[in-house]
Amino acid sequence: MQAFAPTVISGSPYEIGLALGQAARPVIDAYMGQSSAWRAVRQWRGHQFVQDLRQAAEATHPDQVVEIDGMAVGLGWPAEDAFIWNCRGELIHHAPDGCTTLAASTPDARFIAHNEDGDPYLRDKCCMVDIRPTGKPGFVSFYYPGSLPGHTFAVNRAGLVQAINNLRIKQPAVGVPRMVLSRAVLDAASLDNAVHVLNNVQRASGFHHTLGCVGDERLMSVEATVKRCSVSQVTGRSGHANHLIHAGCDAEAQIVTRSSGDRQARVDLLLAAGGDMSGASLLQVLSDRAPTGLPIYRDDPADPDEENTLATALFILTDAGVNFEVRQQGELRFSQFLTPQTHP
Repeated sequence: MQAFAPTVISGSPYEIGLALGQAARPVIDAYMGQSSAWRAVRQWRGHQFVQDLRQAAEATHPDQVVEIDGMAVGLGWPAEDAFIWNCRGELIHHAPDGCTTLAASTPDARFIAHNEDGDPYLRDKCCMVDIRPTGKPGFVSFYYPGSLPGHTFAVNRAGLVQAINNLRIKQPAVGVPRMVLSRAVLDAASLDNAVHVLNNVQRASGFHHTLGCVGDERLMSVEATVKRCSVSQVTGRSGHANHLIHAGCDAEAQIVTRSSGDRQARVDLLLAAGGDMSGASLLQVLSDRAPTGLPIYRDDPADPDEENTLATALFILTDAGVNFEVRQQGELRFSQFLTPQTHP
């Protein structure tokens, strides 16, 4: 196994953000220089909507806003630029953050498997971070340079697992940005606490969250959007790409890309075929390169959504803890068994 050792960061929200920014600084200028998403997002500098998003975030999750401000200093950026980059899902429809997530539940274990799909430029430029905030559980997460951890895949020291899928909501609103919410979930100590974080505020756009926790037999599929927070318990196995699929989702305008539609159809087909429910079988689904249509595993430089699979995560939750693995291009890069800890 080639080591993919996490960068350990501890301290106050500002100190954590500062260190995250410093970790990203060697790659951030070149990353932004080639990013069409950044070119679109930076047009929102000085806009009232951005100020309203920040006020909404500060009202409910001030620590996450402070982390972004600290990150800005670490990056050498204005605070507004760091904030709008972390609001890209609210400001543009085609943010290059894709993903496919699978979940399966058996009497002995729960499984969450996830392809993290993003800007192909970031291949081999992302890292793992081990965040240890003062007075909170802390977590281990995949980290995009310049973005709050939490909007990819992570497990915290209370045993809570979260995997995120991008949703392209066409009508964002003033509320808490989705990346702030997904980071706040990682401070939760239970599955119910995590759902409460998502359901208890006005949301500015939308993410799909797959959630599980040690000591809780449930796995949750949560579509948290502007109009509603739809919570569905996973029974057996399920999969989710990058568009709303829960019952009643037709009431909210969204963009369903060809890739997302093809991946959802292929996931549904493969999961319906049955077979054993194990980590190995879920990883096999996530590595699928469909005979027709656009594939689940994405490595085409000409991908129509401008996304490639940057990493694949597998979480196995048992009564004892969480086994967490990360693969890149099929190679196991990181493995850790996390035993839940009690925190004040």
